[in-house]
Amino acid sequence: MFAARPAAARQCGTHGFLPDTDVGNRIMSTSAKQERARALSSTPWGLLPPRMRVLYVTSASRTGAWLAEAFASDSACDVTLQEAHGTSAGVEHLRDQVFDAVLVSHEPGQLDALSFVDGLRAGGAEEPLLIAGQPSESEMAALCYEVGADAYVCTNTTTTRTLLWTVARAVERHHLIRENRRLQQAERHRLQQEQQEATRMLTEQRGLLGQRHGACGTDPNTDAHEAASSANSASAALDVDAVGLSQLDAAVHAHYREMLRAHVMMGSGKLPSEMSALAETLASSGVTAPQTMQLHVQALEELVQGLGNRSARHVMTRADLLLVDLLVHLAEQYRQRVGNPRDLNVTADSSSQSAQRHCGG
Repeated sequence: MFAARPAAARQCGTHGFLPDTDVGNRIMSTSAKQERARALSSTPWGLLPPRMRVLYVTSASRTGAWLAEAFASDSACDVTLQEAHGTSAGVEHLRDQVFDAVLVSHEPGQLDALSFVDGLRAGGAEEPLLIAGQPSESEMAALCYEVGADAYVCTNTTTTRTLLWTVARAVERHHLIRENRRLQQAERHRLQQEQQEATRMLTEQRGLLGQRHGACGTDPNTDAHEAASSANSASAALDVDAVGLSQLDAAVHAHYREMLRAHVMMGSGKLPSEMSALAETLASSGVTAPQTMQLHVQALEELVQGLGNRSARHVMTRADLLLVDLLVHLAEQYRQRVGNPRDLNVTADSSSQSAQRHCGG
């Protein structure tokens, strides 16, 4: 595979050309062995995998004994080379065994490595694929990348150590791709679960609004007619709350949506003056605690629907804190307006029942 060259130009070892004849073996002198045994750098960027299993696909007229000998001449990495003659044999090996990388010999007229790699990628092969041939890298590199190969190696200019690093980098790249894909799938699954959880919590909060007019206080032994009547009453209660909220200025709805977004980003305790002003506006309009909760649920539903790929759990947690804070301010506003401390218990109890999933009818 590696082009023949004059004996004087044939070098070997970790930084010379790969040996392809007996002459190359005789030239491997003591200095070459010392180069081969040279220790690798101890930095993270200088570490090769301890072992690799490589499939070498070549034509029937050329064996891979020279390549196995070249790998054996460099002790930096233990490479197990499996040879396959022809594309059909290569596909069979990939079907039956697992390899860290695949090296395909490009031999025009006998083995078209570009078409073979293109077919493997079209069939869903995810192994690192490298092409080796005699043409220069400037001629073949772009063509190899276009068909899905990870690298091209020119056999006339490469060395054993360079080939090892090229294969190792391709293996590392595919490992990172698989890990990145796994993390993306896990992140999508987590976000989907959070979206479902947020939707369920919003449904439960809307159910609390319907329960306050007798739905949750219905005796389990009641008949279907009484249960239907209770459900109709709950629906009517929601309609009444909706009518009360519709009378509020649209600016109040928009202001609360903006406050909810700001609270989600900044957290609690950052908007005391805005919270007091909103509670005063709601108290002046006679908005009750259940109606306040409905205003909150409507704004929260709009916010959750527009989250996209962002986390819903964080939004729901911050939104719950905002609702509790608003109900506390609203109860304080009604206490100040009534002027009777004993009425504080009634107002606070109503707010607490709405926030803690109890019926307040």
